[in-house]
Amino acid sequence: MIAQAPLLRQPPPHPASAMNLPSSPRTLLPAATLPRRRVLAGALALPWLGLAPARAQEGALKLCQSTALTGPLGDLGTAMHQGARAAFASANARGGVHGRSIELDTLDDGYEIPRALANFAKFLADPACFALFNCMGTPMVGAMMPKVLETGIPFFAPFTGGQLSRLPGARNVFNIRASYADEAEKAVQHLATLGIRRIALAWQNNAFGKEVLAGVERAVAAAKLPTPQTATVENDASDALAAATKLSDTRPEAVLLGLAGKPALEFARAFHPLRRGVTMYALSVLGTSANIKALGEDARGMAISQVVPLPGNAVVPVVRDFQQAWKALGATAEPSHLALEGYINARVFLEALQRAGRNPTRAAFINATWTLRNLDLGGFDINATVPEQSASHFVELTLVGRNGQFIR
Repeated sequence: MIAQAPLLRQPPPHPASAMNLPSSPRTLLPAATLPRRRVLAGALALPWLGLAPARAQEGALKLCQSTALTGPLGDLGTAMHQGARAAFASANARGGVHGRSIELDTLDDGYEIPRALANFAKFLADPACFALFNCMGTPMVGAMMPKVLETGIPFFAPFTGGQLSRLPGARNVFNIRASYADEAEKAVQHLATLGIRRIALAWQNNAFGKEVLAGVERAVAAAKLPTPQTATVENDASDALAAATKLSDTRPEAVLLGLAGKPALEFARAFHPLRRGVTMYALSVLGTSANIKALGEDARGMAISQVVPLPGNAVVPVVRDFQQAWKALGATAEPSHLALEGYINARVFLEALQRAGRNPTRAAFINATWTLRNLDLGGFDINATVPEQSASHFVELTLVGRNGQFIR
């Protein structure tokens, strides 16, 4: 069982952080569920920004987001969106940043490239859109990147671990989450530590899956392990059973999943009864409560890498801050890793905006993002180096326990 081996260690709790939030929030945001949402938030004070209660001195600063609020990965996009709302609500309740409130204008793309590009075109045509924030999905981000680079619009915290958004010289693109290669490397390192050599990989036949495949191949070569057996799964999961059967026949000791959404669920359901006792290792995109509930007993014992700390571990200061903001927002869903990730992304954005000055231009904001070095949010570090690297390399492995909860 994985728990018997030392999993990747979470950073030790930090002392009281300058970024801690107070504990007496109020909520100004409605619990909107419409495909298009304008988020003007209000809740907690943000002492890390050095703000005092004040009215916004100028018009709201508008961020634009295309994400999946519906469709096969709607639970992922919704969780991250709500986490960001919680952080922006906190800032707005205290007068915003330099007296300006933050408006998050979100359009649902259903995890579909054409809809995402249509949303993207609307944002580019909107002169009030200051930056693109936390747009979701490797295929969608990849489709947006040419225009992002051409226009120079700030593209902050895209939700992808793919290298396609981590390009040399692309200073207007600021990646926070650890890459898929980082996640794959941690899983392979863990397996090598356990002495496991026969590894199989199921990967999705899209840009996301190909990124995972490349990351696993590099990590396996670095660990001097045999080349893994592989099988592809199409986006509609029509061949999930065939892929599971193919990999089962290779008698693997562990299976890595470069899969998301329906392909991941269908493959796991098919593989588990074929090779009970063989642990499946999935990436963070699978780690939602909805996915775990959908898998039921097939999820028990599954290892899932995470790119933020456990959202229930209030010993970590940034998690404690998140929990307070989440409660203040009035969110009814359980706080999740993805909600915490959205919250952290918004916190980092607010810090960069503060550094950009009272009347920030896009250029000033972009320059400010690259000053975010050795920034401690309270148990989660941000270190901006070069555009081809993520500002965070935090990855830890979690296990799905009997009750569907994540444990370390």
